Amino acid sequence: MTERPFHHGNLRAALLDEAVTVLRSSGVDGLSLRDLARRVGVSHGAPRSHFVDRRALLDALAVQGFDRLRQRTREALAAGRDLPDRFHRVAQAYVDFAIDDAALMELMFQAKADGGGAAVQEAAGALFTELDQAMGPRRAATDTDTGGDRDAFKLLFAATMQGIAALVASHRIPRPEGDRLVDVAMTMMLGSELAARTIGDERS
Repeated sequence: MTERPFHHGNLRAALLDEAVTVLRSSGVDGLSLRDLARRVGVSHGAPRSHFVDRRALLDALAVQGFDRLRQRTREALAAGRDLPDRFHRVAQAYVDFAIDDAALMELMFQAKADGGGAAVQEAAGALFTELDQAMGPRRAATDTDTGGDRDAFKLLFAATMQGIAALVASHRIPRPEGDRLVDVAMTMMLGSELAARTIGDERS
């Protein structure tokens, strides 16, 4: 393949774009800096000006993934009419992302769990802040919720949506059935005692 020039700053974006393509077809095991260099048409050492090693590449992909999912969450929140509608939209956006980019989603949360760099932790935190905003204002400090219920609700939400996405991505259920499960799950969660303790009248 003939090498082609990149303007300053473009190579990093090109490598990340190509890495996402490889993730979708071959999974994380298919990623290597040398192969990405070949794919975008630069010398095998060129990527190291942006990623010192493969771990740095994976962390950058995780950050990009968290940022993309946060943007989709923000758009879903902006389109929602009320709290139930916001949560249904956010849930669907979350599941769609997890299905369409299953390998990236796994990489993102693995990087977070493995103690990825500060940028990974910051990007993950920003996503969960966005999800927190879907729940509306925090209840008063004098109320019964100490914050643990709210965190439990967010974790339950993420676990449920990722579980539904995994069923669809593994072809155990068709996508329309996954969409139906998203609606059923959110209706149940918003009608739960946990939701009542966490977001109270905001559900109406």
